[in-house]
Amino acid sequence: MQLYNTLSAEERAELIDQAGKQRLTLSFYAYAKIEDPKKFRDDLFIAWNALDALGRIYVAHEGINAQMSVPAENFEAFRETLEVYDFMQGIRLNVAVEHDDHSFLKLTIKVRHKIVADGLNDDTFDVTNKGVHLNAKAFNQILEDPNTIVVDFRNHYESEIGHFKGAITPDVETFRESLPIINEQLKDFKEDKNLVMYCTGGIRCEKASAYFKHQGFKNVFQLEGGIIQYAKQIKEEGLESKFIGKNFVFDHRLGERITDDIVSQCHQCGKPCDNHTNCANDGCHLLFIQCEECKAAMENCCSNECLEITHLPLAEQVKLRSGKQVGNKVFRKGKSENLKYKHSGELTGIPLATAKPTDIRQKIKVKKVLIGKVEHYYTKAGVGLFIMENHELNLGDKIIISGPTTGNQELVLEKMLVNGQENTVAKIGDKVTFEVPFRVRLSDKLFKIIN
Repeated sequence: MQLYNTLSAEERAELIDQAGKQRLTLSFYAYAKIEDPKKFRDDLFIAWNALDALGRIYVAHEGINAQMSVPAENFEAFRETLEVYDFMQGIRLNVAVEHDDHSFLKLTIKVRHKIVADGLNDDTFDVTNKGVHLNAKAFNQILEDPNTIVVDFRNHYESEIGHFKGAITPDVETFRESLPIINEQLKDFKEDKNLVMYCTGGIRCEKASAYFKHQGFKNVFQLEGGIIQYAKQIKEEGLESKFIGKNFVFDHRLGERITDDIVSQCHQCGKPCDNHTNCANDGCHLLFIQCEECKAAMENCCSNECLEITHLPLAEQVKLRSGKQVGNKVFRKGKSENLKYKHSGELTGIPLATAKPTDIRQKIKVKKVLIGKVEHYYTKAGVGLFIMENHELNLGDKIIISGPTTGNQELVLEKMLVNGQENTVAKIGDKVTFEVPFRVRLSDKLFKIIN
């Protein structure tokens, strides 16, 4: 019984590319009483692993919090794995605005003390006494009310690239930091103001709204489904987006565009930019905003010091990290004095630039499907012999021949022999020969580009 990943991220990415099938990025959460989180975790792993579902999931006695990537063809089967639990029947799945087949490359389900680190003692207040949930239309309407105060309960690196106009954006590293800050900042408005809150997918506001009602705030509201659901609703209903910029997400994309407004700057040169990256120095891994020009000049590093370290032999890099606390990894978002154009806290609602039609942060992947493998290479003639194992191959198709030594070589098929005869189509089981302007090897595979 498999309860852990057996493939590396690189191996999983290759399998996803070979399959050439669409995947959906989604998130969901549910507060519930789970008696045995370890068994719950193992049962989920078995069910989801069978469906090729990947993601980062936290489970605890208080519920589940999940960000995932699921094959589109398995979406309904995935939903059925949730419906077997009473507390997840009819659960809302927040499907991403943009999809990246590589958003998650492993299935990681961890048992935690809490599904969100909020620092609260849940026994001291009624966590079920939550604020009023608002859909996108109602949320837009309440933002027009002069008695409304809107608060972003995300962290500085999230709000910097996108936020609701006029929102309070606390300059914090963690969710737990923002709660006492906002309570103190708004203590004089508990009776007469609408406290309206939002976050990425809604989970932080579920607990925060109950906390602030306990603190004496009379009119507490929250954006149902968070920014993810809001973006979907405004698109479906043709509503104005009060959110500007990008929504930070916790997967390999690091952001999905909601509007074409760029509201942040490259942290190194100040050019309008909202593309996050992690420093290439494994002893740093600082998350920061970097434009394409600085990425090329700094080789994906946050500072000259880190750049110099990446040029050292690997053994020396490891030695420099030895004994040090390397805590800034992947989703630990610190700040650095090297980031001259870093802005957080009170943020402007004025766009600095307009994004190009294609998002430069989102990798545009070639959709391909595995159709065969190399059986022989005729050196003098420069001809490869391939065995068809899947799908059809037609003249005019764009193909990729891929292997550890060959790399990824792309070409258009202009002429081929099928079982020794010139033909325009090859099917499963056929032997196909055609000229290739490079050497191919027995370990190479033949793919057809399908987009």
